[in-house]
Amino acid sequence: METSVQTKGLAAQSRLAMSARIAMFGLPLLLLAPALWNGYPLLQYDTGGYLARWYEGYLVPSRSTTYGIYLHLGESSQFWINLAFQAIITLWVLQLTLRVFGITRPFRLAAIGVALVATTALPWITSMLLTDIFAGLSVLTLFLLVAFRDRTSTIEKVLLFAFTTFAAATHSATVGVLTGLCCAGWLALPFLRGRLSAAGLAQGSMTVVAGSLLLLATNYALSGTVAWTPGGSSVAFGRMLQDGIVKRYLDDHCATVKLKLCPYRNELPPTGDDFLWGGNNMFDKLGRFEGLSDEMEYISRKALTAYPWIQAKAAAKATWDQLVHVGTGEGTNGWIPHTYGIIERYMPNQGPTMRAARQQHWDINFNAVNWVHVPVALGSMALLLAILGRALWRRELDDVSLLAGFVATSLLGNAVICGVISGPHDRYGSRIVWIATFVVLIAAIKYFVDSRTASGDEEEGAD
Repeated sequence: METSVQTKGLAAQSRLAMSARIAMFGLPLLLLAPALWNGYPLLQYDTGGYLARWYEGYLVPSRSTTYGIYLHLGESSQFWINLAFQAIITLWVLQLTLRVFGITRPFRLAAIGVALVATTALPWITSMLLTDIFAGLSVLTLFLLVAFRDRTSTIEKVLLFAFTTFAAATHSATVGVLTGLCCAGWLALPFLRGRLSAAGLAQGSMTVVAGSLLLLATNYALSGTVAWTPGGSSVAFGRMLQDGIVKRYLDDHCATVKLKLCPYRNELPPTGDDFLWGGNNMFDKLGRFEGLSDEMEYISRKALTAYPWIQAKAAAKATWDQLVHVGTGEGTNGWIPHTYGIIERYMPNQGPTMRAARQQHWDINFNAVNWVHVPVALGSMALLLAILGRALWRRELDDVSLLAGFVATSLLGNAVICGVISGPHDRYGSRIVWIATFVVLIAAIKYFVDSRTASGDEEEGAD
């Protein structure tokens, strides 16, 4: 009998050690599997704009200089340092979240990591030179700062604060989502005493302030200008253009207001992307952002007050459309000429490797990937609502329900910001919706662990 117990104990220890090795060494490799298979970090149409910030020394719409500097720091390694950082920080955030929920064991971390790799966009965005990986991770790190200050050490709080600050500076939509979460937290504080604290919310709010200051500092360092990253009005103009609002405004006002776009109002392209980024002759002829930014801002501002009901309906539809636009891989294909040009102009030694990668030969098929990713994403959001509904029905806000509410708020905020301002895009949804799947996996494991504990079956150290 004693020999049998010892054998079982050794087997359990062996499984534990194997799980630990998979979690610590296997998961980072799995998170970077798309890039490793590709032979070069994955690129996107927007990547070139970030890469160029270090070299060009001026601000361009929607391209954070903070993220541009971050990329430059890894340039000598062909950006593998950047990808390694993204994989390691992802693993750390996943592990820390599981730990504060009291369910951190190597097998569980490994199982959740493998599930996320297999069913969500997480490995694709971790393998990409783009700000997208920081959108979802910063929601989780802000949550840990705000809601679980008592379960993290001082050094962990410092690291969480530093990372959230950096993430906020990498993209305007990310800082917008984090700001919205902090505002929602302050509004909910009187009703969630004991679950949220003013100290936690103050610390979380300071990450938004620090991130904004960091962006202003890097903008000044590279351009000599103290200014926010430009482009908000032009992006909003693009969304109004594809909703038909710009055409209506020009039809209604060109008789009384002299605008550059008036002669072209019957030739406007169907989408904002086509107008701003599609090599449109009209946009080029009128001076691109330098020649049209003031007019686009003027039209966007005037159209808001001229057509409030139309704008409200368009905003509601855009928000809903953004919630369900969750496909992986938008913009990650073989046709990204601007990014190719930037790499070959400023990093010519990387040109051959970049050109030899599978992405540049159109070898990535996201249609097959999205047969899994899209249903999982939509199902995860539905289950998120079910978790919240259960908490409301039982009038009991446990840790999982609090996280579910936080993540649901972030998804809605992301849909409002991205859908209403930029227009719905799969990329904006896929970069953050994976955290809904993470919450569902936590809920499942938490239910399993609590059930075993209640029945006395949970053994210390076993998986």
